Amino acid sequence: MISLIGLVVGCRETAVPPPNASPTDEIILEPTVTETVVSAEDSIREITILYTNDEHGWMAGLQAGATAANLMGLWRTVESYSPDGNFLLLSGGDMWTGPAISTWFQGQSMVEVMNAMGYDAAAVGNHEFDFGLDALQARAAESEFPFLSANIRYKSDGTTPVDLGIRPYILVTVNDIQVGIIGLTTTRTPTTTNPVNITQFDFLDYETALREVVPQVREAGAEMIVVPAHICQTSLEILAQDVADLGIALLGGGHCNELFSSEVNDIVLLEGGTAFAGYAYATFQFDIENDEVISVDYGVRSNSGGMADPEVEAIVMRWQEEADAELNRTIGYSENGLLRRSQGMQSLITEAWLWAYPTADVAITNLGGMRADLPPGDITLADVVGVMPFENVIVELLLTGEQLETMLGQDSAAVGGVYRESFRWRLKATSEELDPDAFYTVLVNDFMYAGGDDYALLATYDPDGYNTAINWRQPVIDWIMAQASSPEAPIDAAFAALMEE
Repeated sequence: MISLIGLVVGCRETAVPPPNASPTDEIILEPTVTETVVSAEDSIREITILYTNDEHGWMAGLQAGATAANLMGLWRTVESYSPDGNFLLLSGGDMWTGPAISTWFQGQSMVEVMNAMGYDAAAVGNHEFDFGLDALQARAAESEFPFLSANIRYKSDGTTPVDLGIRPYILVTVNDIQVGIIGLTTTRTPTTTNPVNITQFDFLDYETALREVVPQVREAGAEMIVVPAHICQTSLEILAQDVADLGIALLGGGHCNELFSSEVNDIVLLEGGTAFAGYAYATFQFDIENDEVISVDYGVRSNSGGMADPEVEAIVMRWQEEADAELNRTIGYSENGLLRRSQGMQSLITEAWLWAYPTADVAITNLGGMRADLPPGDITLADVVGVMPFENVIVELLLTGEQLETMLGQDSAAVGGVYRESFRWRLKATSEELDPDAFYTVLVNDFMYAGGDDYALLATYDPDGYNTAINWRQPVIDWIMAQASSPEAPIDAAFAALMEE
């Protein structure tokens, strides 16, 4: 941290729209009662923003030494971070869909971890809707930080869904600076979460939302404006061009799991990677007399070398124990089971993906990822993990019919959503032949997208494939549970039906 001349006593206050607020309601701040002692010549204040996004429930880390607890320890040593210091800790959204330690508990564990870390606000990502509106509302109620989105509106009346715990913005006072924090959500949400969960909402254009809300935040008393947004780097750079006149100090990104820092039109652009594997930071020197940024230092760092924070580590370990115990839970019953790589197993995995991700047309997964039989009798979570032991995630691609037929021509994969008749591939949903020039939404696993099993063409065909961060096992688990099978009503008939669909 850069030391300041004179004595500065920082305080933090938060003002939020009332529970029944619409986007146009004015936010009234209570008078600040904390006194600040500064030398007469010193009007410069410092504030550091620490930024993560696309955490996706990876509190236990993608690898050893890169957990949420390690990141907290790194912040304390490298950034001198303290929740009560001159910091804002922000998330760009997509907080909880991922591994079982978070997904199985619908994000409850992730909220507890982020509460302990001291997050101040989070943009709403598309995957915040994955478990339905009731779960989103519950997570917002448990959270000690607000969920923000200025561009999610009810279709019925154009208001922000504050009843679900989503607010367009908040005001926070940090080191004598009144900071307005405005959230944004990707306009791709209707096609990147279950559409059933978001039918009530419109997702406004980013610039339109900011031009509406920024004046409200200014009128409410904001001196500095930052925008955590669930938006990819390219879209963020375009937005920085479009809203250069609004005086925004920082635009944070998300959705594409990128790690970068840059500056466009005097607006700092940050994105912190994914899965707590890294973070972005920006330290501003701010003149409170003239309400302007004097200088800024920004960059990115990897989550390595940090000593695990004991409090956060204890929370993660407790939830890991609960997740491990859940693996012994019975989720179904089969009289016959499924043989490894059998047609029944192939159909189970690929059709379950399409069931859980109904905006997709086709699913393809490599046979090498199926490592065990699904034994007869009780089906447990551990059985599914045995069949699909790798920590893969689902990637959404957009391929032409010609490209898709090339991929379907390989013999090392299971496919769902299509069938072959008279040497031609047809969509199961419509019975129509694949059109070589039309585009189709295709689900694959990230191992294949990285070129595994000779699928290198996938990334060539669509270099901007969307990492859904959905663990590839989760749709299979959810589908099995949805059948409500038992010894009296085994699941085998449903397995057979998948092969006929």
